[in-house]
Amino acid sequence: MTSTLAIFDLDHTLLTGDSDVLWCQFLVAQGLLPPDQLALNARMEADYRSGTVSAPAFSQFYVSTLGGRSPAFWAPWRQRFLQQEVLPRIPAAAHALVASHRTAGHTLVMSTATNRVITELTAAALDIPHLIATEAALADGLYTGRTQGVLNMREGKVQRLHAWLADRGLDDAARVQALAGAHFYSDSANDLPLLRAVGHPTAVDPDDRLLAEAQARGWPVLRLDRGA
Repeated sequence: MTSTLAIFDLDHTLLTGDSDVLWCQFLVAQGLLPPDQLALNARMEADYRSGTVSAPAFSQFYVSTLGGRSPAFWAPWRQRFLQQEVLPRIPAAAHALVASHRTAGHTLVMSTATNRVITELTAAALDIPHLIATEAALADGLYTGRTQGVLNMREGKVQRLHAWLADRGLDDAARVQALAGAHFYSDSANDLPLLRAVGHPTAVDPDDRLLAEAQARGWPVLRLDRGA
């Protein structure tokens, strides 16, 4: 790999909302989850934003919504979710940001704590060819409702990116060099491990903790949700 990496968080970065939260709300509205899931969903979102929820608890809660059903069952629901809930929440400024890196010839990667089932179509819609996401386990053709592998959250985003680069033939020195030249865009202090690891971190519509860190370190701050 010789081109510069441009890495994008999804939720509250390229998307004005959280895919996991929206997915849960969508499933309740469609009668696929009971209404009492909405209160749990709201609490999980608040705990994530405050940084008080563990990565396993957060990821497990949302992957559990898939359990007991097959990829074929979820396929039409994923498409409907994308059209109804996701695409209207991607601002023009987000499309423009991704396009600017594409025009520059950079390697585009979406790195999200949200699971692949929910985010794969979003990455495709944004024409981002590479996706690193939390993985949902399958057994006997059905989602088990549990995660598998390293969760793509907090320090896990750094681990998963290193593994992704290693799979593309980069040795230790080459991976360090790739991160030194990489861009990463995120809204959340949960992503500080990866923001600190790359050479070109940018805070996007940041939470208070990330804004303070960005200001202290002199990182750029973008406001994509307002088009600036």
